[in-house]
Amino acid sequence: MTTKRILIWYRNDLRLHDHQPLTQALKDGASIIPFYCFDDRQFGQTSFGFPKTGGFRAQFLLESVADFQHSYRSLGSELIIRRGLTEEIIPQLVEPLGITDVYYHQEVTPEEIAVSTALEAALKAVNVNCRSFWGHTLHLLQDLPFTLPNVPELFTNFRKEVERKAPTPTCLPAPTSLPPLSVNIDPGTLPTIEDLRVTAPQPDSRRVLAYRGGETAGIDRLNEYIWERDRLRVYKETRNGMLGADYSSKFSAWLALGCLSPRYIYQQVKKYEDERIENDSTYWLIFELLWRDYFRFICAKHGNNMFKRSGLQGVNLNWKQDWVRFDLWREGKTGYPLVDANMREIAATGYMSNRGRQNVASFLTKNLGIDWRMGAEWFESLLIDYDVCSNWGNWNYTAGVGNDARVFRVFNITKQSLDYDREGNYVKHWLPELAQVPAAKVHEPWKLSPAEQESFGVRIGVDYPQPVVDLFKSARTNELIYNMAFNVSGGARERPVPNRRSK
Repeated sequence: MTTKRILIWYRNDLRLHDHQPLTQALKDGASIIPFYCFDDRQFGQTSFGFPKTGGFRAQFLLESVADFQHSYRSLGSELIIRRGLTEEIIPQLVEPLGITDVYYHQEVTPEEIAVSTALEAALKAVNVNCRSFWGHTLHLLQDLPFTLPNVPELFTNFRKEVERKAPTPTCLPAPTSLPPLSVNIDPGTLPTIEDLRVTAPQPDSRRVLAYRGGETAGIDRLNEYIWERDRLRVYKETRNGMLGADYSSKFSAWLALGCLSPRYIYQQVKKYEDERIENDSTYWLIFELLWRDYFRFICAKHGNNMFKRSGLQGVNLNWKQDWVRFDLWREGKTGYPLVDANMREIAATGYMSNRGRQNVASFLTKNLGIDWRMGAEWFESLLIDYDVCSNWGNWNYTAGVGNDARVFRVFNITKQSLDYDREGNYVKHWLPELAQVPAAKVHEPWKLSPAEQESFGVRIGVDYPQPVVDLFKSARTNELIYNMAFNVSGGARERPVPNRRSK
């Protein structure tokens, strides 16, 4: 009987723990060939012309693959690394390596599905079997209490059904050893960031956390946050912070590349509840994992509709593509300190708090009336923790074109500033030109008198910009546009468009 020789194709699942394709291949008694491809398409441009993978995310990816390669070597095996197009490279390896099967984790969005579909077709032609597994979510697809077409459109309904009926998630253990490669092959070399045609990011001392990619660093961060610093017990109270390393877990970057499994995090939370305390904060971290699940299942259900201009609602809003104001937004020059501080943070570090993301997205869409897809693609380019489903799902939601829309929700930026940065520490951290302005005045610097400007060392309109729009007038104008769009036969439906994200 011929022994199976299984190639494990890794994408956004760079871990040994809780990895069903690897676990199943070992269970099948197969010879294993671990494989990762740096896909050239991921280093091109988005449809609006931004770098598809910016410096911070590219660096985090390289660190994650390097750590993964080291993990495989430490267990007696080797990770094969290549660059190019996966659906072309893997079929070329079939004959020289004697590959009988390819195992991999499923993705749910059009670009990623297109790659796996092309690969499956190419492998079928050479009689190689493909087997895919669901593995990016806390709850597996097969464990849901409803079928994919019946995934609830509202998060609350989704959460309640899952919490009530879905089985408890289980985390597969990491192997303690692996069989050596049974084939003679050049493992390949890890490319440099310059090889990927990406500009290396410059570290900024103001960053909230010195992110390092990889399963090892992800587990270290989890242990530090939950066990060493004991921050899980206050997560719900601090999660809306914006300044510092521990106001939130910061697990998202490692989750995005699959360096951490959501089921591993769940397992650690439950252990913490058993050994230390169970409270609203421990539940809330699991609650956030359920939000992540929800967006992935909604993406799987709706496909390319998530990426259309009209969003999941299919409503034809009159979005602008005003590049002058968009550039003011992305450069942190809108005249609204909370927006500007957050946009400068993401540009300098590749990260922004959840609270910040909600505010800047609301301002772009509800105050500037600019096409939400421009913001989503800018985040895709910059975010170190970019996850296609969560990013585009949240932008649908904030822009008001998501599946729970039809109510115009807008953030009052000034009120948000006072609620979440009352002393102005965050905005001063990222806007040094406002450093001398007292807390009582720093959130509305356009109101400073000439004498105050001189006293505080800032000239509004020179050192720091005047507001690009009136906060309330602009919201009222865009609310009228929004309401008109939704009142036309339930929303004017958009025609089908090509895939988003890349040309």
